[in-house]
Amino acid sequence: MNEGAIKFMETRRSTPTPILSSPVPNKAQLMELLTLAARVPDHGKLEPWRFIVIEKGAMTRLAQSLVRRGAALGKSESLVAKAAAVFGDAQLIVAVIESPDLEAKIPLIEQTLSAGALCLSLVNAALASGWGATWVTGFGAHDPLFRESELGIKTHERVAGFIHIGTPKSKAAERPRPKISAITEWMTE
Repeated sequence: MNEGAIKFMETRRSTPTPILSSPVPNKAQLMELLTLAARVPDHGKLEPWRFIVIEKGAMTRLAQSLVRRGAALGKSESLVAKAAAVFGDAQLIVAVIESPDLEAKIPLIEQTLSAGALCLSLVNAALASGWGATWVTGFGAHDPLFRESELGIKTHERVAGFIHIGTPKSKAAERPRPKISAITEWMTE
């Protein structure tokens, strides 16, 4: 048994974006985290995902674009302000892009699940390495115009998640966890 890994899983907690700050991983450290994260289930070895590293210099532009896009979509001012702050206040974001192979025999849902597994794997790699990290989306992740014009992703691709990585300014509060016995069924025959 790997007691360290078990202890990590028992205590892991994503770091909310408002308490993430500088410093952030340097390029070599981030490449190591991305390498660790890419060790996820991937039926057919398709690698149906890729990364876009968004550094501080791009955050203001993306935040402003979200404000314009949110207004055009008729989103509430509070939702738009929150989405813009998630980018404007960030120090480092890795956009995990689901990039499915549409011609592969592997079902698309399995490729989507692999991209989701990659998001969690990147958060866990960052947390296990001593960084703070969290996985968010928001309306920008789901808006085709924002995705294509601001992130340059192709029409068949989607944002699986925006992974924020940095140094926590404080400890993340614990949150309620599910009662496992209430959501578990046992089949005996």
